Amino acid sequence: MNLQTLTREQSRLVDRLAIEEYGFSGLVLMENAGRGTADVLCRLGIDGPVVVCCGKGNNAGDGFVIARHLELRGHSVRVLLWAEPEELTGDAAANFQILTKTDVPIEVFGADDDSGRLSKSLDGAVWIVDALLGTGARGEPRPPLDEVIDRLNAAAAPKLAVDLPSGLNCDTGRPASHTIRAAETCTFLAAKPGFFKPEAAPYVGRLHVCDIGVPRKLIERGLAPNAD
Repeated sequence: MNLQTLTREQSRLVDRLAIEEYGFSGLVLMENAGRGTADVLCRLGIDGPVVVCCGKGNNAGDGFVIARHLELRGHSVRVLLWAEPEELTGDAAANFQILTKTDVPIEVFGADDDSGRLSKSLDGAVWIVDALLGTGARGEPRPPLDEVIDRLNAAAAPKLAVDLPSGLNCDTGRPASHTIRAAETCTFLAAKPGFFKPEAAPYVGRLHVCDIGVPRKLIERGLAPNAD
């Protein structure tokens, strides 16, 4: 696959320039990312409940947006949150507050890794959305997410990863010992170089690159050597 790629740092640069120089807000970029992922999921087909699994960073914020758009389109969706609501900050916190005003059920697991409770929450799911860890996460996922990832992998429903499969290094393609095995991955701005490494293939699945409204010239600026 011959696609342009952006590293973790290049992606952060493009996001920063979009906000600081182009006047985008982080909320707009998150909204576009979440809605784009919901579009992909709907094209793939949804014939039952969707479970969106969220951590506490911007990746979780994308997950909140995805859940809201799926509910808006008439799909059964619920959110599982591995953080306390007060731990959420910035745009993720804003989208969580919006979500609480909808009819989407939210289960707060916090630091809980109760396998029985999780199994019940996943019961009947036709899709599991992985919005646990974003590109900023490095190394092995910490408890309880290490065990949560293993339990999600063991679930029958296919997984769709938001930006990258949790546990995968987007630059090197190296998987942690606990890494989501996604059937589909929706990434933003551009593909990440690690996705095309042989060791990443069992985790990335089929790749979808979703635009988030950032102008092409800004993405190309992020691709330039020694950009900014």
